Amino acid sequence: MTRARLRAGLIGLGAMGRNHARVLAALDGVELVGIVDPAGDPTSALRVPVVPDLDGLLAIGVDYAVVACPTALHEQVGLALAASGVPALIEKPLAQSVAAASRLVEAFEAAGLVAGVGHIERYNPALQSLRLRLEAGELGEVFQVVTRRQGPFPHRIADVGVVMDLATHDIDLTSWVVGREYRTVSARTVSRSGRLHEDMVAAVGQLAGGAMVNHLVNWLSPLKERSTVVTGERGCFVADTLTADLTWYANGAIDTEWEALRAFRGVAEGDMVRYAIPKREPLLVEHERFRDAVDGKQSDIVTLRQGLRTVRVAAALLQSAAEGSTVAIDTDLAPVAAATVALS
Repeated sequence: MTRARLRAGLIGLGAMGRNHARVLAALDGVELVGIVDPAGDPTSALRVPVVPDLDGLLAIGVDYAVVACPTALHEQVGLALAASGVPALIEKPLAQSVAAASRLVEAFEAAGLVAGVGHIERYNPALQSLRLRLEAGELGEVFQVVTRRQGPFPHRIADVGVVMDLATHDIDLTSWVVGREYRTVSARTVSRSGRLHEDMVAAVGQLAGGAMVNHLVNWLSPLKERSTVVTGERGCFVADTLTADLTWYANGAIDTEWEALRAFRGVAEGDMVRYAIPKREPLLVEHERFRDAVDGKQSDIVTLRQGLRTVRVAAALLQSAAEGSTVAIDTDLAPVAAATVALS
């Protein structure tokens, strides 16, 4: 007997919400049965009922919901879903504050519900391949992780600044890809676009084990860049998440005959390899993983506790920028590795 498809609901039809709607409408084993959007239905081609509020979606009946409304509404919507017994995939960041994120974690855990955070970079093919190679020891000891994430200002973002919006990508992927938690951070921010929130951040920090991190994130550049560079004892990996390319730069293995240079214990340029890796859409993979988790199968998802950890680090960056200080990160958090969820 064929099992009925899971009934999914979507909350929010902004730029990201429309992408979620596109994927949900074609996702195997899932039927998109309702969308919440107070402004109406800009995607009528989906032929899915659009209701003005969450009560209308709950009346339709859903097995799980995807929350893609503005960050400021995540707590309100998430708590209502938890109270109604509905599993939820909540877009990143989990919430706009540590307190709000903590309340969401507590609510879903108390209800015993599957819940995840949409940190989509974890499903980027380049970063998936990079993490596997680091786990296999191909780089050796990790010395440094450097990320650059910049581009034009997105006018759709109004409730949080670049730290909570864009930098949370880099915080989550850095911890996840190297399997280490943040220990300290220091940051500087500026606001040049006339908005209430910051639109540029430069941050440095340290992970457990001593690896350095550096993040440059802004909404002030016409150049769109998404780069992660992990340097270690055997060379460095460069992941371009715009193109999903992963390139390996090996340390040189040829001895230097020049005596003056030999005295410097550095490295020389070696082989360079750009890997051929399968490239599936990260958003589709994210939805497949969450669907499987809701369906009671083992599946790697970004848990709410991991989302809380990311919000905590982002809040520390903002605190550091405001105080001009280095901020230590609370280490009493869930493990970094992606959770495997299996429910009966």
